[in-house]
Amino acid sequence: MKLSAEARSVLERSMEINKVDNLERDDIEGVIAAMPDDRVLLYKNVVSNPIGDLPRYSIHIRIQHMLTFVTFLTLAFTGLPIAFFDHFWAVPLNSMIGGVDVSRVIHRTLASIMVLSMLYHIFTITLGPMSQILKGRFDIRRTILPGLKDLRDFRDDMLYFSGARKTRPEMDKFMYKQKIHYFAAAFGNMVMVVSGSSFIFPEFWAAILPVDVASHFQEMMRLSHPHEALLALLVIAFWHWYNVHLAPGRFPMQWTFLTGKITREHQIEEHFLEYLRNLVELPEERDYLIDMLEARELDANANTDEDDNLVAEGVSP
Repeated sequence: MKLSAEARSVLERSMEINKVDNLERDDIEGVIAAMPDDRVLLYKNVVSNPIGDLPRYSIHIRIQHMLTFVTFLTLAFTGLPIAFFDHFWAVPLNSMIGGVDVSRVIHRTLASIMVLSMLYHIFTITLGPMSQILKGRFDIRRTILPGLKDLRDFRDDMLYFSGARKTRPEMDKFMYKQKIHYFAAAFGNMVMVVSGSSFIFPEFWAAILPVDVASHFQEMMRLSHPHEALLALLVIAFWHWYNVHLAPGRFPMQWTFLTGKITREHQIEEHFLEYLRNLVELPEERDYLIDMLEARELDANANTDEDDNLVAEGVSP
């Protein structure tokens, strides 16, 4: 496979971070050379375990996701009936829990857990990169931070889906859709925390805001809190769950949020640059790929050797 400049840069940086010696470098380069140029051919022939093959998320990220997932759904279940308590559908939900007063206690308790989960996440994504920087292992391209490449990936992906491009772009560990969703969710969570705190601590906001602004702020928060929750619920149900679990190739569920592992097929298709890092970091993945390429007769080196033999015999390949 002939790597693009971006892919070559990622590969070289990964080998530098992992302090690859010359022998191992030759092994990695041999695997890369054996890969067919057509990535579609590559990811359609690999064998993938639905539970996952390659590492993606740490135990900390999985715990944070589970806390956020559970608290978000239960907050929506308890909060929306409070906000729309006089609607016909809200009355039985509030009664099921024990009334609006009980719902409020449960809702605020769950909100506290969600805020702690957010702080846990901030702590993780701050200390993790700092530790990597100190060890000389940090690569900003491997983070969730957006860059100009994401704009190019979005453009190229749209060209691919419209039929104007044959292959999808070479995307990194986090692709543009995931970054959009992550920062949209982060913004939504901040809106929910600020607006929710205005209900519990109105005196605090009244003390720090100008008098002519405080009442308008309180009214804006009263409106934004339930509507942001409803918007988030719709985004989770119709965008996040579809892209992660229900889309073709992912249905009926992707196990990454539980196992921390991603399937080999998914990694090569949507996160090819991260797959190059996997080849550097995981010798067993290199062994698997070589065996697969030879078994499926996709080894580019073997094809080249056959062509050279034909030329030597005076036969056109």
